[in-house]
Amino acid sequence: MKAAGISAGPSWVGVLLLGLWLAVGGRAGPLTIATYNVENYTAADRLTEDGYRRDYPKPEVAKQALRTVLRALNADVLVLQEIGPRPYLVELQRDLRAEGLDYPYAELVEAADEARHIAVLAKVAPTKLTVHGDLRFKYFDGQERVKRGLLELTLTTPAGELTLWAVHLKSRFTERPDDPQAAVRRVGEAVAIRDLVLQRHPDPTVARFLLLGDFNAAKTSRPLRAMQERGQTRIAHLLPASDSRGERWTHFYAREESYERVDFFLVSPGLRPWVVGEGAVIADSPETRLASDHRPLVLQLQIP
Repeated sequence: MKAAGISAGPSWVGVLLLGLWLAVGGRAGPLTIATYNVENYTAADRLTEDGYRRDYPKPEVAKQALRTVLRALNADVLVLQEIGPRPYLVELQRDLRAEGLDYPYAELVEAADEARHIAVLAKVAPTKLTVHGDLRFKYFDGQERVKRGLLELTLTTPAGELTLWAVHLKSRFTERPDDPQAAVRRVGEAVAIRDLVLQRHPDPTVARFLLLGDFNAAKTSRPLRAMQERGQTRIAHLLPASDSRGERWTHFYAREESYERVDFFLVSPGLRPWVVGEGAVIADSPETRLASDHRPLVLQLQIP
C-alpha cells in the first residue's frame, strides 16, 4: 500500500474506486475499524519461561493467540501499534492470509522509534496515504520528533471521504528528570498531531475523520484534551467503550497489577452520525490475555 501507487493512470483509479465502492459502498453498509497494540511484535528484551532474554522474538503461542483475536475481529481496516520493522508486518500479513484473513494492503510508519512502529492492514485500498515520520514540536529549549510518527489514511466512500489518523504517543518512560513520565513530551506530540489534523480539516463539524490508537494517557489527561478541542473549536468526541462485562480497561500493567484505559477512538463531529451504537467495543475473548498486554478496540461505521 504505497502512496506512489495512488497516482496511477485514470483507468487504474477507476478500477480501484469501483472495487472500493463494491467493498464498502454501493449500498448502505458497515465498515469495521479496529485498533490494537500488539505488544512487541518484534525482537525485544523479555521475560520467558527460561528467564530474561535479550532480543527475543514474540513467543509463537502469543502470535497464534493474536491471530485468533484478529480473525474474530475481521476488521476492514486494522491499525496496529508496537509492530516491529517491515518484515514483521509482512510476516503477520502472510500468516493471517494463510489462516483465511486476507489484508492485501499494508503500510508501516518509519519514524524516530526504530523498534516499534504504527502500521495498518486493510482489505480496501486507500485513495490517499501519507506517512508523517518527521513531525516535530518544541520541547523545552529544542525540538523533538513525534516518536512513532503518524499515519494518515483516507478512504473514499459513496458518502464522501473518511480519514483515519493512526496514533501511538510516547510511552511513560523518560530519560529526563525534568519530565517525569514523559508527560511534557506526550503533550507536545499530541499538540503537533492536533495542529496537523486541523490543517487538513479546518471545520471538524463537516469533516469525517477518526483519531485512533494508543495514547499512553488517561481520558482526562492533557494529551486527550488537546486532541478534542482547541480554544472554541471542538475537534473530536471521545467515544465510550466497554467489553462484554461492562469493563472499560484496555491495558494491563503486570508490574503494578493495574488496569487502565489508554486506547481510544476520537471521532469528528462530522463523522459522529456514522457511528453505530453508543461507541466502541473492547474485545475480551480468552485469547486476548495471551496475545498482548492491551485489548483491541473495535468500531463500526454505517456508510449512509
